[in-house]
Amino acid sequence: MQRARKEEGRGGPERAGEGGSRPVEMEMTAEERKIIKHLDKCDFTEIHRYFVDKTAARKALSREEKQKLKEEAEKLQQEFGYCTLDGHREKIGNFKTEPPGLFRGRGDHPKMGMLKRRILPEDVTINCSRDSKIPKPPAGHQWKEVRSDNTVTWLASWTENIQNSIKYVMLNPSSKLKGEKDWQKYEVARRLKGVVDEIRSQYRADWKSREMKKRQCAVALYFIDKLALRAGNEKEEGETADTVGCCSLRVEHIQLYPEADGCQHVVELDFLGKDSIRYYNRVPVEKPVYKNLQLFMENKSRGDDLFDRLTTTSLNKHLQDLMDGLTAKVFRTYNASVTLQEQLRALTRAEDSVAAKILSYNRANRAVAILCNHQRATPKTFEKSMQNLQLKIEAKKKQVAEAKAELKQARAGHKCRGDDRSRSFLEKRERLLEKLEEQLMRLSTQATDKEESKQVALGTSKLNYLDPRISVAWCKRFGVPVERIYNKTQRERFAWALDMAGEDFEF
Repeated sequence: MQRARKEEGRGGPERAGEGGSRPVEMEMTAEERKIIKHLDKCDFTEIHRYFVDKTAARKALSREEKQKLKEEAEKLQQEFGYCTLDGHREKIGNFKTEPPGLFRGRGDHPKMGMLKRRILPEDVTINCSRDSKIPKPPAGHQWKEVRSDNTVTWLASWTENIQNSIKYVMLNPSSKLKGEKDWQKYEVARRLKGVVDEIRSQYRADWKSREMKKRQCAVALYFIDKLALRAGNEKEEGETADTVGCCSLRVEHIQLYPEADGCQHVVELDFLGKDSIRYYNRVPVEKPVYKNLQLFMENKSRGDDLFDRLTTTSLNKHLQDLMDGLTAKVFRTYNASVTLQEQLRALTRAEDSVAAKILSYNRANRAVAILCNHQRATPKTFEKSMQNLQLKIEAKKKQVAEAKAELKQARAGHKCRGDDRSRSFLEKRERLLEKLEEQLMRLSTQATDKEESKQVALGTSKLNYLDPRISVAWCKRFGVPVERIYNKTQRERFAWALDMAGEDFEF
């Protein structure tokens, strides 16, 4: 791969003020910190009013002013939003840095409320090919470093001050490079399909191993396979919220029930997963798994590791030995894609309308999102939007009832007269009723879909865990416009799948 060339005249990811001056930031001085002990005693109404006024002013802009802002944004996009990679002009994902502000974090993050500082050119490393024109930093500033590294895909990077993590300017998901990586990811998951039965037989055999480490690894792999759990990454104490994955589960996160909900050997898992989203599940497991869990929990306190002989590193090494390129995420991708394909096969009926088929698709996607624990809070506007939808449904029902009454009269009129005019009128009434009933069914389907999806995030699995060729093939097989499944941006991202997948594609 050739090194990415910056477009001629490009600046950095964010221009740090005009003329090299640093933008003014309001931060408490050491003296003020001695005086101000409790922020709840401070009056922030003036700051609040300032932002309310700014929002109101933005809404009050005329069409011409809005168009002018749009043109300015497009000009910035054209100047900063593209690079040349291997001779092709490629779109960049997000070329702006985050502005300074307060860090929120996910869930009950220990660093919540800390100040994110402004990123200056001196913080930024530029990565471009040696023969390209190196972008100039703003006057009075210089880049931290300019390098030419063709082993990485980022174009600029900097370190943020809260968690000391590196942030990147990357290519847009629709770029050729990203498309190739996506395709490779799903091909690895498809390779797992050929060896998964052998892997499952192996970890079942390891449940009886004399070596405790092997037993723990086998049970953890069972959870990763059956429940699509993440492996869990090791992290420093107090640096992030108390989130765990499979390898870092503690005794307190698990309860064992000999019998529950009419099933034997039930395991209850309750912990905070990625992004502090609670994972709660009661699931019956095979008897050897249950017995092993009892063994792993013996003589341990609540805060002790469940898999005390296992680390994420050792698990990943074991997975690599089982199949080249295999990771816990590959299991998630494989199980998610297989689940979607099976659910689509079970739920879709060829005779259904397009609206009903899309409801089936979303239900299949929901099954995957639940498997992967992709939850969300019910949107604040949910109740209001549902009320509006119900009003539309009631209005449409009224129109259907009126159309039925008119059709009844038209039939009676045609029966009496029997002429061409009355037949034409009757056919018009029939077409109108058919159209209104179709609209009513579409609205009802939309309401059902909305209600079922209110606490499930469908986007994450659709964009990151489901082979898009399954969806494209389904669309072609059942005559569903692909635009109803993927929006314009998503179609650009998955252009490779649109070209590659025929209606007979099997994951």
